[in-house]
Amino acid sequence: MHFNLWFLVALSPLFAIYASSAADVIGSLGPALDKELPAWVETYKTLHAAPELSYFEEKTAAFVAKELRQLGFTVTEAIGKYQQPGLAGHGVVGLLKNGDGPTILVRTDLDALPIEEKTGVPYVSKARMKNENAEEVPVMHACGHDIHITCFLGTAKMLVELKESWKGRLLFVAQPAEETLAGAKAMLNDGFYSRFPKPDYALAMHDNPFLPAGTAGYTPGFALASSTPVDILVRGVGGHGSKPESAKDPIVLASQLVLALQTIVSRENAPFDPAVVTVGTIHGGTKRNIIPDEVKLELTIRAYKEEVRRKILASIDRIAKGMAQAAGVPPERAPIVHVDEQMAGPPTYNDPALNERLVKVFTNLLGPENVIKVDPVMGSEDFGFFGLDHQIPSVMFWLGAADPAKIQESKKTGAPLPFLHSPLWVPLPEPTIRTGVKLMTLAVLDLMKANQ
Repeated sequence: MHFNLWFLVALSPLFAIYASSAADVIGSLGPALDKELPAWVETYKTLHAAPELSYFEEKTAAFVAKELRQLGFTVTEAIGKYQQPGLAGHGVVGLLKNGDGPTILVRTDLDALPIEEKTGVPYVSKARMKNENAEEVPVMHACGHDIHITCFLGTAKMLVELKESWKGRLLFVAQPAEETLAGAKAMLNDGFYSRFPKPDYALAMHDNPFLPAGTAGYTPGFALASSTPVDILVRGVGGHGSKPESAKDPIVLASQLVLALQTIVSRENAPFDPAVVTVGTIHGGTKRNIIPDEVKLELTIRAYKEEVRRKILASIDRIAKGMAQAAGVPPERAPIVHVDEQMAGPPTYNDPALNERLVKVFTNLLGPENVIKVDPVMGSEDFGFFGLDHQIPSVMFWLGAADPAKIQESKKTGAPLPFLHSPLWVPLPEPTIRTGVKLMTLAVLDLMKANQ
């Protein structure tokens, strides 16, 4: 992906007008973007067909590093320290200095999911690889990280070509292991903010399967929830299925516990503070006529506010142990509640002032009908780690990626659209990439201009 002489000539008059309007610059980039778009689409399709799982993004990271180096960024690779032994960090950071000015962090994620793709597109993923447990699984970019990477590299190229129009430092971050909520924390654990400049702003985008390609979505304040994994080992006293009175049945206790945990949200949490307690798995027993010694529950906890999250965790511990005591389980067999803080992710909080500024910028570019306010969701991301608990103004905006024709068909027939993490989800490449590059480039230019 190299710019030719025509592209540089096309850009030259734009430098002079940037001071009056960054939007005019981006609007005038239409022909240049259209010329580069086929190469970007091919990049996207290549990435889509060759996904890599969390913790194993070696080739994807190397590709991103190579592209950033060719654009003149100073690139550092292999960033990230995980708690799990044997896992290598594949984070990439590209730093480009261009005089005195603000530092803007732009993040993309790199990893894919253990899903067998069923989209039927010509560039369908047929990849299989071993996960961290040495199990071979199918792999798919079912969350759009391939679109994110493509827009990330396209934005880097646009900003390099527009170096006469901005001053400051670009901090382009390619983050691994987003799907496990471990990658951003691993990069921070590897001294990210001691090795690289602390940004004035942090930006990211995420494709949206319900917004048509060519649009943008925004959510001020809390946009995505925190995520906390919790394991409960419900212990009892095993015995023969024909003589339950001689045992303390953990299956019965676990069943009661699943229902009791739902009262945390419905009866202990204020309805104005959204929260979710979901029991995702329940495992116990080996045979129909054996009462087992233990049953394992795996939960996910979602919340926006930290105080709500901590209250939920305390309630889970209290209810689990209290129900065991009520069932007559011996104290030494009390449930074990394990909260995995290492795999927990923070809420995504969009700084209201920064969000409002970007909405104005996007509206000038796309028109008010194409910039859509989106309700907060209880899904999770780990981009929030880079904001250092709201110390750094940060925004993640939604990038419309759905085929408008399919949206209309869904409205007519009632058939649901595939969501993120679906084996059927695939973005509409050309308009999604074009819009994504424009939006992120304009966002960075506007923040640079605002601080000159």
